[in-house]
Amino acid sequence: MIAFAGLPGTGKSTLSRALAQALGAAWIRIDHLEQAMRDGGITEVGPAGYMAGYVVARANLSLGLSVVADSVNPLRITRDAWRDVARATGAGFVEVEVVCSDPDEHRRRVETRQVDIAGLVPPDWPAVQRREYEVWDRPTLRIDTAGRSLDASLAELRAALG
Repeated sequence: MIAFAGLPGTGKSTLSRALAQALGAAWIRIDHLEQAMRDGGITEVGPAGYMAGYVVARANLSLGLSVVADSVNPLRITRDAWRDVARATGAGFVEVEVVCSDPDEHRRRVETRQVDIAGLVPPDWPAVQRREYEVWDRPTLRIDTAGRSLDASLAELRAALG
């Protein structure tokens, strides 16, 4: 199981989708689950999207499939939950934090990105800047996408994963 984390606009969905495709892994994007809940009439999603993601990940891991989980994962509790899902199924676990160290590029990405989920309203730049995001308290694989192509970021990630 590979759990991605990072603020909106860092490139985590693009990178996690490419990795899942390359590995033939299940790709669980919390934005998909949360938007489906909104489309179904749930106006206040809260932690339900993450909870659904953990259940879907566990089911896929139990089938012996690899899972790539894609979410902001802003809090230690959400990061720990992905790790706990992997442990419960006996799966290996890697955390990947995706960052964009160039604030101007990060802002441009947030302000110009194309939404690929019908109905999803992504956060604007001020919302991204205000977003609660706890500092990591354990080692993680960190990929900086600033000034880099998807292919270069994916190659670095795959090399680090072995």
